[in-house]
This record gives sequence, structure tokens and C-alpha cells, in this order.
Amino acid sequence: MSRQRLSRRESQVVTRMRLLDAAAEVFAEHGVAGASVERIADRAGYTRGAFYGHFADKDAVVAALLEERTRREREEVAQLAASEGDTWEALRSWHRERSAHLEEWLALRLELVRHALRRPRGERSVLAEREAYAREALTGAVAREPGTDTAEAAFTALIVHALEDGLAIQRAIDPDSVPPDAIVAATEIVLRGARTAGEPRDGD
Repeated sequence: MSRQRLSRRESQVVTRMRLLDAAAEVFAEHGVAGASVERIADRAGYTRGAFYGHFADKDAVVAALLEERTRREREEVAQLAASEGDTWEALRSWHRERSAHLEEWLALRLELVRHALRRPRGERSVLAEREAYAREALTGAVAREPGTDTAEAAFTALIVHALEDGLAIQRAIDPDSVPPDAIVAATEIVLRGARTAGEPRDGD
């Protein structure tokens, strides 16, 4: 049976995704500054022309990577939250699976952050939007927890988001001391503390 030919639109989507995957690898290995358009295109198996047919420059690739990775993670977490069964156990399994590629993911994330911080403050909106988007997803999850003060959900989500970055760094440095699902245990502790803080004290 002959393989069905992709439509022009489908072919464009495949090419764009291959370029993004290649850029993620090259950025993690060489940094954004050390990555050339030629290297990214070659890694993806395309020409410079194919690259510029989808992206104006490397900054456009950085923005697209941040958007794509954030969208993908949010969809995965939303599916976990909506599934039947123990949500916390599902999250633990998700983090264990993701930890297999922790070093590559962390190298890319830190490189994208470093790249953004080298830009003028007014040009960091793409990274700021990505972070806000991630915190928004966490805020929704935190607000659904029984006994959690909705007014404090956003700040609790900020703490969890920061913990995730910190624990990822610690696990990459010393994986024997930091379990792959440490962020889930840390989140439970933070939520427990938030609920306790919201409980009335004796005499109130």
C-alpha cells in the first residue's frame, strides 16, 4: 500500500515541528548565541530557505519554542487533572516519565531564560507571558484543592512554580538525593501549609 501524500498544510506543520525540535536540541547544546540558522536547519534535515520559510530569525524560534512547550505541558497537566483516579499519583507518574529527559529540558529552559535576560527589559514579554501562562494553570489547580483559600491561590502557585525550577536544578546536579517526583511532595506540603494558615486560631 502506498503511503498517503501529505497536503501542503500538513507538510508545513511537519517541517515547522522538525525545525522546532532541532532548535531545542541545538540551543540546549550550544546556547542560543552559539546556534546558527544553518546548524538548526541542518539538524532538522532542511535548508536555510526552509528555516526562513517558517521563522524570521532565531528570536522567533525562541518565542515559538516557549509557546509550544508551555501549551504541551498545560494540555498534559489538564488531562491528568480531568482523569479519573488519584490525581496526585498521576502527577507523580508524569514527573517520573519527564525526569528521563530532565537534563535536556532544564538546559533548554535555562538557556531560554538567559537569552531573555540579555534582552532589554521591554523585550522580555515572551518569557514573561510563558511564565504567567504556566502560573495560571497552576493557580487553577491549586484553587480546586479543598480548603485552599482562593484569594491566595495565585501566590501559592507562584511558590510551586519556583519550587519546580529549583528542584529540577537540584535533581540534575544530584539525582541520587532528589526523587523525580519531589515537586509533587513539595506541592502537597505547600498546600497543606496554605490550608493550615487559613484555619482559624484558638481564640479567633
